[in-house]
Amino acid sequence: MKKVILIIVSGINSIKIKILFDRFFFKIDIASMEEHMNKIIFSLFILLCLTCLIAQSEDVVNNLKSMKLKAEQGDASAQYNLGDLYENGEGVDQDYKEAVKWYKLAAEQGFDMAQFNLGFCYYAELGVIQDYKEAVKWYKLAADQGNASAQVSLGYCYTSGHGVIQDYQEAFKWYKLAAEQGELLAQLGLGNCYKIGKGVEQDYKEAVKWYKLAAEQGEASAQINLGICYHNGYGVEQDYKESVKWCKLAAEQGEASAQNNLGICYESGQGVIQDYQEAFKWYLLASSKASGNLLDQVSEYRDRARNELTQSQIDEATREANEIQKRIDEKK
Repeated sequence: MKKVILIIVSGINSIKIKILFDRFFFKIDIASMEEHMNKIIFSLFILLCLTCLIAQSEDVVNNLKSMKLKAEQGDASAQYNLGDLYENGEGVDQDYKEAVKWYKLAAEQGFDMAQFNLGFCYYAELGVIQDYKEAVKWYKLAADQGNASAQVSLGYCYTSGHGVIQDYQEAFKWYKLAAEQGELLAQLGLGNCYKIGKGVEQDYKEAVKWYKLAAEQGEASAQINLGICYHNGYGVEQDYKESVKWCKLAAEQGEASAQNNLGICYESGQGVIQDYQEAFKWYLLASSKASGNLLDQVSEYRDRARNELTQSQIDEATREANEIQKRIDEKK
């Protein structure tokens, strides 16, 4: 019987296997083998990916044909989904007019998401001439069915007077219905109503309650308002550290007003150890996004903080600000 003995030895450049077969040794360079195998594996991987893409492309075409057939036969769900594809350009060329066409067919059958999306098209002038009254009409139909997105949109229309007579009580009503479903923008709107006393009696504690619910979901404007409440003691015990916490979360999302507020905290030492370099960093970030009166204010504060720093501190703060801005841009 022939015997095969594998002996693994280490070398400087590569591992080699000596194969003893009937008194003969064959040397195979593992590094070379690995290089060839990697090329083969990579080629097979690319081939597999292309095969999957072709299969997926065929599936998309077939699904689109099936969806369109159902939509043409009057299926409201298919009409809505087809409209969504045209609105977002998924599997088809983006076409807002086609999106509106299919949304309207589904909306007329009472499909609430189609009603909401159709309302948004009229509000944002997507595929149709902008018409706030028509937007309100479709928002209301969807809102009456309990659609939270439509409820918060309708609330905003009553707040702004778009398509309806401005009515804060109606706005409050719709914000509350959506907020109770967990809609974060409605929670923000409800918090604003309670904070300023529009449509409801002013109540800072209720404002804080709703701001916090939205802030915990990552809503930057709610985080800013919650930070302000903690800073000034509105509806809660004054707590500068808690104020800094919420301002920083909003600032890291790129909100200029939060970045300005955070800079003020670091410059004054409220809620944090006084640090002019940190203050300058946040003022610098805010000044790159702010406009109007806020820009005038933050520019003054930025220059004031800069005067307290050495050139190396300014350079370090600028580098850190650029890194933060890069992270913010990557998340968008």
